[in-house]
Amino acid sequence: MNTPSVPTQDFSLSADKTRLDLDVIHAFLTGSTWAAGISRDRVETSIANSLCMGAYAGQQQVGFARLVTDYATFGYLCDVFVDERYRGLGLGRRLSEALLDVPEVQALRRILLATTTAPWLYEKLGFTPVNQPNYLWQLHRPDIYKR
Repeated sequence: MNTPSVPTQDFSLSADKTRLDLDVIHAFLTGSTWAAGISRDRVETSIANSLCMGAYAGQQQVGFARLVTDYATFGYLCDVFVDERYRGLGLGRRLSEALLDVPEVQALRRILLATTTAPWLYEKLGFTPVNQPNYLWQLHRPDIYKR
């Protein structure tokens, strides 16, 4: 792994959607396991309809997180990623914490996420597995972006 020797304090986080680099976000998501093949238009629409947080090294976007929410009762944390060159510096946790610390998000009754890649990160943030039969259900369409 080629991690830059940049101290964590040199990174900034922002919920300003005008700073988001759609090319960076789309490139990562379309190559991810959970959104492989997603179109740029769909990424743009998802961002427009969510609370988002970007991580930046200077002006360069190096991370992203998104919370789908009604701003009243429910949120779904998703699309959390950090450029592989900047992993191991705590940015994934900082992105997630920043979203969870937004006052409107603090008032939500339930926040869910689905992950197979970093459960240890989310446990540190207070998430717990559901693991109850017949409690959490889904309509899952894993190949929807390939149609």
